[in-house]
Amino acid sequence: MKRPGPLLTLLAGLVLAAFLLTLNATTGTRSASSSYQEQSPSPAPVRSSQASPTPAPTPSRSGAADADYAGRTDDDAAAIAVSVRGGRAIAYFCDGRTRESWLKGDVEDDGTLRLTGEHGAKLEGTLEDGKGIDGTVEVDGTRHAFAADRAKKPSGLWRATATVRSAKIDGGWIVLKDGSQVGVVTRDGEPSPAPRIDPETGAVTVDGQRLTARPVTP
Repeated sequence: MKRPGPLLTLLAGLVLAAFLLTLNATTGTRSASSSYQEQSPSPAPVRSSQASPTPAPTPSRSGAADADYAGRTDDDAAAIAVSVRGGRAIAYFCDGRTRESWLKGDVEDDGTLRLTGEHGAKLEGTLEDGKGIDGTVEVDGTRHAFAADRAKKPSGLWRATATVRSAKIDGGWIVLKDGSQVGVVTRDGEPSPAPRIDPETGAVTVDGQRLTARPVTP
């Protein structure tokens, strides 16, 4: 058998070299780097603050005019004074000795009052065209009818609170339109007749100390 010549051997070498170059070119190519970059999450939208709605003005509870009233019970057992301001009312019942009661509540649109105080005290009345109040007041289980006329200063309802000689003082006065006064002063809860106040200034002396009583409003 005849062996292949040097030309065939050279040709085989060239074919092999071409194959290896092709293989190297294919596997050695670097892939292009990805241009994708993870995006940071967008910040949450910021909600703009909204101004709180302006509250509507609170309507007056009653059309009753602001005024003070003072009078006596029909049985003349005690005096009664009522102060009305902005649809609210405060009343004081006092016999000038030991019985007294402070009552508070609303005035309805039709001028009716239903006030309450400690120990079940209550007052029911009706404003009479701003000229007076007619009604009943119940204190310590006893009911009294009353009529109170519109008061002009210095008549009306007065009160003074203070500490005198370590005793808590709470005094209430009703000054009637004829200038007479009915009042009770409590010392640490013990009631007794009140000394007179100066109706022009409210000055009063209690247990040797000068105090100032002031007009009472709700």
